[in-house]
Amino acid sequence: MESHKFSTQEYGKLPHQPGVYKFYDRTNTIIYVGKAKDLLKRVSSYFNKSKQASRKTVKLVREIESIEVIIVNSEFDALLLENSLIKENQPKYNILLKDDKTFPSICVTNERFPRIYSTRSIDSSKGTYYGPYTSVKAMNGVLDLLRKLYKIRTCNFNLSERNVSQGKFKVCLEYHIGNCLGPCEGLQEESDYMEDIQSAHHILKGNISTVKAGYKELMQNAAEELKFESAQDFKQKLDHLDNFQSKSLIVNPKISDLDIFGVIGDGSKYYLNYMKIEHGSIRMSETVESKRKLDEPEEELLQLILFSLRNKYSSSSTEIISNRPINGWDEIEITQPKIGDKKKLLDLSLKNALFFKNDRLVRSEGKKTSGEKILEQLQSDLGLKSLPRHIECFDNSNIQGTNPVSSMVCFKNGKPSKKDYRKYNIKTVVGPDDFASMREVVGRRYKYLTEENLPLPDLVIIDGGKGQLSAACEPLKELGLYGRLPIVGIAKRLEEIYYPEDSIPLHISKKSPALKLLQHLRDEAHRFAITFHRSKRSKASIQSELDHIKGLGSITKEKLLRHFKSIKRIEMAQEEELAEIVGKSKANILTTYFQQKKGS
Repeated sequence: MESHKFSTQEYGKLPHQPGVYKFYDRTNTIIYVGKAKDLLKRVSSYFNKSKQASRKTVKLVREIESIEVIIVNSEFDALLLENSLIKENQPKYNILLKDDKTFPSICVTNERFPRIYSTRSIDSSKGTYYGPYTSVKAMNGVLDLLRKLYKIRTCNFNLSERNVSQGKFKVCLEYHIGNCLGPCEGLQEESDYMEDIQSAHHILKGNISTVKAGYKELMQNAAEELKFESAQDFKQKLDHLDNFQSKSLIVNPKISDLDIFGVIGDGSKYYLNYMKIEHGSIRMSETVESKRKLDEPEEELLQLILFSLRNKYSSSSTEIISNRPINGWDEIEITQPKIGDKKKLLDLSLKNALFFKNDRLVRSEGKKTSGEKILEQLQSDLGLKSLPRHIECFDNSNIQGTNPVSSMVCFKNGKPSKKDYRKYNIKTVVGPDDFASMREVVGRRYKYLTEENLPLPDLVIIDGGKGQLSAACEPLKELGLYGRLPIVGIAKRLEEIYYPEDSIPLHISKKSPALKLLQHLRDEAHRFAITFHRSKRSKASIQSELDHIKGLGSITKEKLLRHFKSIKRIEMAQEEELAEIVGKSKANILTTYFQQKKGS
């Protein structure tokens, strides 16, 4: 059997789900237990932010050898399970929860005229317990709500019929201020008191819809009668009910000691999660994988694994919950619950087993990177014969035909390979002609690769529709590459993919990572072309402006640009300032030129 653990390099495989994580050192000892709303994000933070971490955390990370996780249903359950596991294992790096304190619960006693109070100790013989509560403030709010809703005594007198009839007790201040109806002196019938207790049970169980409906009606009636203070009181009670946290699967006093055994299997391989429940709390959880090597019956295999896990964790419970029938345990009750809290615990166990199974299936497919998966998706979407590890994308840029340029960006293994980017000045095209420009640069690129015997790309992408694609195919035909070199065009407007000699475009799902890769290529080619075009246009603008001024040599131009940084600053400078840089005669030439420019 193989335990469900991850190495420190595999933390990226953890799920985006709430749960508890356990760090083990080289001796397979638990050194830290933590909770998380999102296991992947929380555990990743230890390894991604180590430079910003405290010295204690850095030391902890150095000692981590493996990671184990337990998936739960909520952050609240994760907090409770973390509390139990820290007390059980006493990890050396956990310091906050090592004492004997636990989260408080609310107890409704089973005595005559029951009391309702908070406690941190659970004794099922004393009454019914609800909770636990991770927030003492929230629990006190529920107790306060119950005491406002119902007249429940706070004293700890033994209100037996004999004691009450003999008049052993007297009403206290609670009676005089209206918080109690005096059952200690027989001033309240037991049946009336028990009706309030039953209503309190409903609220603590979470069955509050009827209570809420009654308070909404009372609030509306008070508002209609302009009793706004009373209406506000009822509203606050409703808010308390809305914020009420009922019970948790992780720590549930109603559930006695038992074992949970969730099994997912396909006949030859099994994924099994075992949970040990003690005093209503999950004490530990382990998920294992087992393979059937011989033709032994499934039931015998499951019996052996279950016996091994119970023996490993010294379980003595007489009840086992499982989703598979397991016989041969005369002294132990094995059930398959269909409803209730035990069924929910079994579902939680199966959830952990399913996560383990999915993780193992991913590993069995091989350690593929996310980039490889995207390339495989792109290959499938475009119907390519080979995986497009080497992709080149072309784009043109010009403004009204001036300074026309083109760019080619290269992606390898789904990532930009900037050392292979290329810029092209258009040499044979006059005016704004995208088709001719595309024809020129594609021809130049692949003529060079062919002549130098360099590797060709697995896919060529043209930024544009059918026109640009057709123009790019012409030089490929001349070079004998057409049909050998896969080429497609991507139109900007509707993200349509065009194939040569096919008028009907292909539409890839907007959510597909393959389309996002194509868009990244197209946008990168556009950015690279625009940057090159702006640089060329800026240089041309500077050079042409200074070249119009007769009497200025290249050294003079260089001095001026180095000092003033731009033509505009040169034009705004005083003649004396110019003279300090290039001399009086050149300064006079510059001043005269710019004055004539303004006059014209």
